[in-house]
Amino acid sequence: MRLPKIDIPKKYIKAGAWVLGIFLFILLVLGAVAYSKREALLQKIMAKAIQKANTDYGLSVRIGEAGFSGLSTVHMKNISVVPKDRDTLTTINDLTIGVKLFPLIFGNVKLAEIILNEGKVNVVLRDSTTNLDFFLKRKKKDNTDNKQKVDLSEIAHNLVNQLLNKIPDDMEIRNLRFSLNDNDTAKLNFLTTTATIDGGELQSTILVNNNEARWHVNGKVNPGSQQMDVLFFADNKKVELPYLDHKLHAKFSFDTVRTELKSADYKGSNFKITGSWSVKNLLLNHAKIASDDIVVKDARIDADLLIGSNFVALDSTSTMYLKDASIHPYLKYTLSPNKIYEVKLHADEQDAQAVLNAFPQGLFESLEGLQVKGKIKYDLNFYLDSSLPDSLKFSSSLTPYNFKIIKWGKINLQKINSPFVYTPYEYGKPMRDIVIGPSNPNFTPLSEISSNYKNALLTSEDPSFFTHHGFVEESIRKSFVVNYKEKRFVRGGSTISMQLVKNVFLSRQKTLARKAEEILIVWMIENNRLVSKERMLEVYFNIIEMGKNIYGIGEATKEYFGKRPADLNIGEGIFLANIVPRPKIAMYKFRGDGGLKDYMLPYFKFMGRIMARRGLIPSDTSGYGFYNVRLREGLRQYLLPDSATVDTTAFDNDAPILMQDGSKNLFDRLFGKQKNDTTSKKPAVADTVQKTKKELRQERRERRKREKEEEENNITGF
Repeated sequence: MRLPKIDIPKKYIKAGAWVLGIFLFILLVLGAVAYSKREALLQKIMAKAIQKANTDYGLSVRIGEAGFSGLSTVHMKNISVVPKDRDTLTTINDLTIGVKLFPLIFGNVKLAEIILNEGKVNVVLRDSTTNLDFFLKRKKKDNTDNKQKVDLSEIAHNLVNQLLNKIPDDMEIRNLRFSLNDNDTAKLNFLTTTATIDGGELQSTILVNNNEARWHVNGKVNPGSQQMDVLFFADNKKVELPYLDHKLHAKFSFDTVRTELKSADYKGSNFKITGSWSVKNLLLNHAKIASDDIVVKDARIDADLLIGSNFVALDSTSTMYLKDASIHPYLKYTLSPNKIYEVKLHADEQDAQAVLNAFPQGLFESLEGLQVKGKIKYDLNFYLDSSLPDSLKFSSSLTPYNFKIIKWGKINLQKINSPFVYTPYEYGKPMRDIVIGPSNPNFTPLSEISSNYKNALLTSEDPSFFTHHGFVEESIRKSFVVNYKEKRFVRGGSTISMQLVKNVFLSRQKTLARKAEEILIVWMIENNRLVSKERMLEVYFNIIEMGKNIYGIGEATKEYFGKRPADLNIGEGIFLANIVPRPKIAMYKFRGDGGLKDYMLPYFKFMGRIMARRGLIPSDTSGYGFYNVRLREGLRQYLLPDSATVDTTAFDNDAPILMQDGSKNLFDRLFGKQKNDTTSKKPAVADTVQKTKKELRQERRERRKREKEEEENNITGF
């Protein structure tokens, strides 16, 4: 179909040509005027910028020479930046910067080229001050009441664009030195001998600490398309960061790190960044993570990062790879109106051996060499609204499909089905070897232990032991709630199964790796029925610490009451269950005449009522055996006077760790300081046996609350 021909009168064409010509002429005139005055304009802009840096940030900026060396290229010499009352931050001998003209018309500053010769960036840390303090200085606004709503997606969009716009099309940097001086105790020195961008190709050479190592950052960059693919590596050795060893006592190294940015743009109202990050032969070593080096051979994450107006999220379309295993993470942090934390993990059904092989080397020592068959699937869900912590949601499930162990690794997880030797540890040192079997006269079969003790301990420690599969999600959920409210670790979610595995199969080092290994071994034992519940409980009763150098129910009943475990009455059973969390203070709970101190009575009534409601013991109005607990005569001579006040924190293996303690690094906040760390300090809180009336009232309120919660739990009695 042909369009009809439109005839435009010549007078209109002539008028349009005149208008366009006049417009171009005006532009040329303005351009000529601006060009002729550009040097003066540059000096004015520089003076204004220098004044603003001084006024707003306390920076003394000096530029020896500055002028145009092309249409849009500025050449400067002898530049220095010195924060007020601080060490010099930056000096540059020679710097040329070129900008793109067309984007500049629309207010966007995009770099066309950078040429830098001989420069220094010097960061100095001295106690609580640095020469970077000016970053924290903000100019006060006259009107503080007019607060604008922060849009995180807009901030992210602007930040990414600013960063990409500062990557020039052409770059040549020679001899740029970066140095870090941390209180004169640790120093870092990086000399970029060359760094170039030519046609999108990035090449660089960085000498570390006077040529101890030679690093490279090479790849392709295309900032106009929001894309880059960069590889970080060292010549003939690993990339190592010894500074971390000094600051965190951690070893960290890798062969290569690859970072790829694929896109960065809006998707609806959210800003989306898509990319990937991978590492080869990553090595980590820290006493709080694992006892030995952890080596991640091959890891990668393909990530979709979403930034909304009030949230940041790693989308579930992301995938993490460890060798041949994969998992889909979902992480979301909502900033307002309430802080909300969300974590979801989903691993599709996949080969179980491939998952085991994917675990980093050195992470699970006891499982190295383990061979399995079948498939597994994993899902985790965590949701916490900071304004409603009690509504926290938590679930975790590892689902097996025809899973079977076909060969043991370093440790046979069924070894406790037969007699074995158990070695308890105190502060990292072995105490003595204990045979868990008939050859030990203190070993007590489950059938010869009083039901009064069995029911009391299960009620207090693990009510659903005979029905759960190693874990109690509700207990873990409540632990998250309590610890979040208290802002410190005050409650754990360990079951008897977990305590047994920790003591029998694993080292005593308190590390992240050991905790993860503990969870995995419990799952294997419980879900594959490697050990019966009865045998697990029997072993637990015979290895549990019950006092200073007292292990197992056989030793405990003989030590405290001079009788056999089968003869324990209700009160003695409740008492022995009570000392399990803090066994070393058992003797401090007795009066000089061998009876229990009065502050123990509410606990007996609390536990007794729960046990009575479940039909485990008869109802009692006189204290559920409290008055029948009598320490054997031979031990009473070692009791302190009733008036004595004892700081029982001295007997704790692990004092509470205050999360808000700013003097501790990340690892210390998670785990506390090591026992051999002479800088460690105990909290200035005395947990005394002699308690005030106020403390007793608070305890009663907490017990009533716990009693109400326990109503919903089930317990299997004997």
